[in-house]
Amino acid sequence: MKNALVTGGSRGIGKAISLALAQQGCYVLINYRSNHAEAEKVLDEIKENGGSAELLPFDVSSSSQVNEILGGWMQKNEKYIDILVNNAGITADNLMVFMSDDEWNKVINTNQNSFFYVTREVLEGMVVSKFGRIINVVSLSGQKGHPGQVNYSASKGAIMAATKSLSMEVGKKKITVNCVAPGFIKTDMTEQIDEKSWKKMIPLNRFGEAKEVASVVSFLASDGASYITGETIAVNGGMYS
Repeated sequence: MKNALVTGGSRGIGKAISLALAQQGCYVLINYRSNHAEAEKVLDEIKENGGSAELLPFDVSSSSQVNEILGGWMQKNEKYIDILVNNAGITADNLMVFMSDDEWNKVINTNQNSFFYVTREVLEGMVVSKFGRIINVVSLSGQKGHPGQVNYSASKGAIMAATKSLSMEVGKKKITVNCVAPGFIKTDMTEQIDEKSWKKMIPLNRFGEAKEVASVVSFLASDGASYITGETIAVNGGMYS
């Protein structure tokens, strides 16, 4: 049974990924920061469906928490993380001319720095075991940009670039590193977006479902994707990117 860590795994796309990887036979570590009630619901659903999982709450933007809690879990259990899904992310939208330091920094810290902290923590175990799947959930905004999201686009674009470099560093150890870039997906983050207006720009004429993103993540985590690395796969209904 492979151990899979899903950051931001209690809601939206993260929840769908946690459920999908459990169904695939992984032991899932569901990471979240503060919403314990939602995380418990995901854990219960996984167990009800015959899967195995546990909750692992920590702040992905805190290097010390990542080291203490995630590193502590691996040391205590004498296990490696085989599959890492860097999914945790936030938005703090504003036009750049009005954007505050806090709006910039909290998005970069949560979306970009967390990739470094969490991936670095699990990488040694993957190298030693000569196996690993690292899947970074990025965004259409990181590919084509979006007004009011300079901070968010910067964080996601950086992860796509880092993915290419890291894939070159660890490929010989049978570790693949890829991105999945969702477009407009029905989650809490898109509740305030008028689907009727925006779907006119989408060739498939609808917003996506979280499970459609999760299915791509599941594929990249599988043996069937062992020759794919350094790539960004768009799940956006055909929007130009």
